[in-house]
Amino acid sequence: MTASTGDIEKAADVLRGGGLVAVPTETVYGLGGNAEDPAAVARIFQAKGRPADHPLIVHLAGAGQLGDWVAEVPETARVLAERFWPGPLTLVLRRGPRVPLEATGGLETVAVRVPDHPVTLDLLSAFGGGVTAPSANRFGSVSPTTADDVRAELGDAVDFVLDGGPCEVGVESTIVDVTGSAPAILRPGGVTREDLEAQLGRPVAVPSTSSVRVPGQHPSHYAPRARVVLTEPELVAAEAESAQESGLRAGVLLPPGFAAASVKAHAVVAVPESAAAYARGLYGFLRDLDRQGCDLIVASLPAQEGLGLAVANRLRRAAGPRPSSVPDLRDS
Repeated sequence: MTASTGDIEKAADVLRGGGLVAVPTETVYGLGGNAEDPAAVARIFQAKGRPADHPLIVHLAGAGQLGDWVAEVPETARVLAERFWPGPLTLVLRRGPRVPLEATGGLETVAVRVPDHPVTLDLLSAFGGGVTAPSANRFGSVSPTTADDVRAELGDAVDFVLDGGPCEVGVESTIVDVTGSAPAILRPGGVTREDLEAQLGRPVAVPSTSSVRVPGQHPSHYAPRARVVLTEPELVAAEAESAQESGLRAGVLLPPGFAAASVKAHAVVAVPESAAAYARGLYGFLRDLDRQGCDLIVASLPAQEGLGLAVANRLRRAAGPRPSSVPDLRDS
């Protein structure tokens, strides 16, 4: 689906007026505001229920604008931007004076990317500035991959929704820190580790912890209403059956190679063999299992190579410890 010129101009006017626009990208839908307007940035945090120290990503219309928003552009950043932008890659760099601290969670670094979606690229060009756009959902919940997901999740908190059709990648961008002597992946995503290493000609680390705060690092993130339990592929069916016998409605993300008919569960989703297809459908699968009333979702991690690394990361976060105010349905 392609938004009309009128829709894009209306969205640009909303941004200029300090409003919020849901924007389609190749990864997920974002909740966009004027990156240079602290009041608009504050509205994003309020609409999402997002902690104020959780940084946002600034979206630009092209790599040529990068120098306007950061203090310096190291050679590694330049190489990666030239190869992967527009695309699902976010670079963490030193903040330039144009970026308010409200958008960086108080940090002197800023996350920047150029999205690969014609509607949002047209909007960014029409608007003429940067747009902060975290995923258009409540903080910690499943990211939206359709305009309908955004409307169902945020409702009137969004001033205008640009419908660009379903997202092609389906998981968020890869975040790479290029402020140090060696690049490091702080969040795996739509650009694979293998692609980055091939471009740079050297290994790229994926540290388990980092001193740089970026989106997606919260222990519980990308989470459906239902609890997510991870187990080995061969134990998924047994875990679901045990949950059913204890009175819970079990949903299953069934790994490839297992027969859905043999699984005793409330709802079963057969996972695609392709890691790219799994990434594209993951959030839709989780939302669908929620809609079917599942109390528990049983899944296993895919092979952690290519886009499988990003899928595994999202599943681990979805299965992470919830705030104590949220009841654990496994104990009910």
